[in-house]
Amino acid sequence: MKVETLLFREALQSAYGVLDWVPIGDGEIHRFHVPGDKPGRLNGWYVLFVDTIASGAFGSWKAGGTHTWCSRQPHTRQETEQVRQHIEQARMRREVERVRGQKQAAELARNWWRRAQPADPGHAYLVAKQVSAYTLRQRGDELLVPLYEYGHLVNLQRIGADGRKRFLRGGKVQRSYSPLGTVKPDKPLCICEGWATAATLHHSGYAVAAAMNAGNLKPVAQALRMRYPHLQIIIAGDDDRQTEGNPGRTLANAAAVAAFAGVAFPDWPAEAPLTLTDYNDLVVWRRAHGRA
Repeated sequence: MKVETLLFREALQSAYGVLDWVPIGDGEIHRFHVPGDKPGRLNGWYVLFVDTIASGAFGSWKAGGTHTWCSRQPHTRQETEQVRQHIEQARMRREVERVRGQKQAAELARNWWRRAQPADPGHAYLVAKQVSAYTLRQRGDELLVPLYEYGHLVNLQRIGADGRKRFLRGGKVQRSYSPLGTVKPDKPLCICEGWATAATLHHSGYAVAAAMNAGNLKPVAQALRMRYPHLQIIIAGDDDRQTEGNPGRTLANAAAVAAFAGVAFPDWPAEAPLTLTDYNDLVVWRRAHGRA
C-alpha cells in the first residue's frame, strides 16, 4: 500500500471522521459513506491520482464544497502542471457525476410521479400536521412531494408515515421548490422551508414555494425574483430558537435581502414551547390549546 494513499485517507478522515477503508488511486471518481450520515447514504466523493506526485480532491454532495490535496509541494513547473491537471480532471469528473445523478433522479421522479396515486388524506403525516394533501401523490406508504426547476420536475421528497423525509439519490435540490397555489400579481408569494409549512400558509390563501431547507431559501428566492421582478415576495422563515445561531432565522433574513423580499416569522405566545419552530407548528399548537 502506497504511503501517499494513506496520507490521502488521513486528509479524508480529518474532514469526515474515521474511515474503515482505503482510497483507490486510479484517477476515477468514487463515492463513500460519510460518518454521521444516515445508513446507506453515499454522499462523499473523492478522486485520487498517485502517479509521480500524488494529488486529488474530495467533498460531500450533501455538505457541498470541494477539498484539494497534494502529497507534497511541487518542485518543478512540470509537477505543478501535473497537479493542476489532476485537480481539473477531478473537478470535471465530479461535475459529470453530479449531472448524471441529477438526470437519473429526474427520470425516476417523472416515472414515479406518473404512476403514483393521489395522496390519501388520512396519511399519518398529513394527520399529524393537520394539513390537506393538495397536489401530493402517494407511492406505497410514502407521500411524494414534487420539486420543480424552471417548470420541470427534477426531484421528489418522500415522506413516510413516521415523518422521515428523503430525496431521490443524486436529485437536484438547490434552486428547486415545490409550489402550491397560483401566483397572482396583486397577492404576495410566500417562500418557506418545509411542505407542511407551505400547506399551512396556502390554507390561509397564499401562493407558496417550499424550498425544502433553510439553505435553499436564498437560491429559490433569487430565482423567483428573476421570474417575478415586480411581485411582492415574503420569506416565511423558521425560527430555530433552540439551535445555535438560529439557522432558520439567519438564512431567511439573508434570502430576503438577496431577493429584495419581505420576511416574517411566527409570533410565538409566551407559553408556546421552544420546540416549536415554524408556522405549521404554531397552528397545530394553537388548535390543540383551543386558540385556532
